[in-house]
Amino acid sequence: MVSIKTDEEIEKMRVTGRLAAEVLVMIESYIKPGVTTNELNDICHDYIIKKGAIPAPLNYRGFPKSICTSVNDEVCHGIPSDRKLRNGDIVNLDVTTIVDGYHGDTNKTFFVGSPRKNAQKLTEATKIALHKAIDVVRPGAHLGDIGATIQQFVERKGYSVVREFCGHGIGAKFHDEPQVLHFGQFGQGMELRQGMTFTIEPMVNMGGRELRILDDNWTAVTLDGSLSAQFEHTILVTADGAEVLTRTEGTSF
Repeated sequence: MVSIKTDEEIEKMRVTGRLAAEVLVMIESYIKPGVTTNELNDICHDYIIKKGAIPAPLNYRGFPKSICTSVNDEVCHGIPSDRKLRNGDIVNLDVTTIVDGYHGDTNKTFFVGSPRKNAQKLTEATKIALHKAIDVVRPGAHLGDIGATIQQFVERKGYSVVREFCGHGIGAKFHDEPQVLHFGQFGQGMELRQGMTFTIEPMVNMGGRELRILDDNWTAVTLDGSLSAQFEHTILVTADGAEVLTRTEGTSF
């Protein structure tokens, strides 16, 4: 059953969403060649804890770290490690905070050092696909409108959309109904209603959409080794459109 948030719950979602956004703004200056994804995890963890919040991924279904760090061909759920980032890499940092029992979920793909042109194009297309999807959110629209908007834009660029993972309802629960697919058909699926909160988080591959899960049982990588980019916001359906709950001063997407 889909949760329709009360005004009090919406305000809590705004608070936790802003904090999640602040984490991504804060961490950007640390993302440079030679830093390890473990170091990025620890900086984010300490920041969240000092704000009196909880990093939702830590120990969630056994996940061992406080954020996800997915590098190059890693689609999502990369586990921070002693891996050092290199010039030209792309890395997605996925942050979810819990404040007063409510979740704020966002992620961004960053460039490490000097970006490669093909990585720039893929990353920009993924960001634009997210923006276009947010633009179609309003009461009376359908979940399929979100997926179709992303799929059509991305595929026209020659990229592919990952189908095994999707956006999700969010609030007091980390992952709730509805599932928000990043592919689909216009006019299909659940009708959106004011007060719904969910994530939109397209994963876009430079090559084929197929993936595999590594032996850690978390990290998803592209089957063909191609680059993958992702951006995510937590969204509130308002009376006449959408409010992005995971933006704050300095947010660049």
